[in-house]
Amino acid sequence: MTDGTPVGRRVVLGMLGAGALGVLAGGPLSSVATRAVSALSSHDPTGVSSLLPTGGWRIYTVTDEPTRTPADYRLAVGGLVEKPTTLTFADLQAMPVTRLTRDFQCVTGWRVPKVHWAGVRLADLLDAVGVQPSAKALRFTSFDGVYTESLTLDQSRRPDVLVAYGMDGGPVSHDHGGPVRMLVAPMYGYKSCKWLGGIQLTPTVIPGYWEQYGYAVDGWVGRSNFRDDPPT
Repeated sequence: MTDGTPVGRRVVLGMLGAGALGVLAGGPLSSVATRAVSALSSHDPTGVSSLLPTGGWRIYTVTDEPTRTPADYRLAVGGLVEKPTTLTFADLQAMPVTRLTRDFQCVTGWRVPKVHWAGVRLADLLDAVGVQPSAKALRFTSFDGVYTESLTLDQSRRPDVLVAYGMDGGPVSHDHGGPVRMLVAPMYGYKSCKWLGGIQLTPTVIPGYWEQYGYAVDGWVGRSNFRDDPPT
């Protein structure tokens, strides 16, 4: 592996071996695994360099973690819409709130059950800005400047797809992609763009970050090669 060469998350986990399993289980890293993570940290598109066990969660990033506060947060909604809009955190909170309790599952197999989410139903936000007839998909961009994801327009209008700002009774934390992130509840976690900075309506689906490395564009839970727990 050379510096700057993308490596799939599965490959890196395999490289780390037992040490990585220690991270996944919440145990200490072996010295070998620690050195491997250190070596990857500067050129790691997989997120393994920022993988930490936190209350059952595994925190992945693909670049340096960005920071925005609710006070300086902005969400740009544009592309094939009638009213291009920039929303503040307060604007989102002023919209009708939707609350969901759903399991959150990663394509690598781990799952956090019964997470309580709060936010704006994406369908409601789309209705507010108006969708042009030529729009067939959405592209989500992270304010980390690197991560992207996508949904079809039909998928985006599901009642279990949120622009989320609340989690388990509090705000969405920085590590979990706050102050605002996507929640695409019926799909694997990589479809739920963290640190959401932009939503663009597009004429076709534009594959997201992980799809460049072989992940499914339609990331429905239950369709990976890993162990899947029944979605709830």
